[in-house]
Amino acid sequence: MPQDLDVRLLGPESLTPPAEQAQLLAPQLKALSDPNRLHLLLLLAERPHTVRELTDASGMSQTLVSHHLAPLREQGLVAITPKGRSNVYSLCCEALAGPVRLLATLAATTPEGADACCTP
Repeated sequence: MPQDLDVRLLGPESLTPPAEQAQLLAPQLKALSDPNRLHLLLLLAERPHTVRELTDASGMSQTLVSHHLAPLREQGLVAITPKGRSNVYSLCCEALAGPVRLLATLAATTPEGADACCTP
């Protein structure tokens, strides 16, 4: 299981070759490839939530929310903080919130995405 996501690891200024960057990034992108997981990440980009809050906000069952949080946890994309009898889920780091929001705006089905997309 990976440690906290190191956002400095990848990018043009990295000494890591692009092929190695792709190998490191692919499992995290695979974890993000489900619409339900993206929905949960978008909610967590707003603020930390309990499973109950994610259930209420997403309309998914508690079992389904927990099922989709598992791969996000395994890839180090979300963090868990125990609070009383609940766990509070948050993005692994604030640096992930910006890219998650950017991905949401790039969805061409939204007005924001249509404005941001490179279409003629």
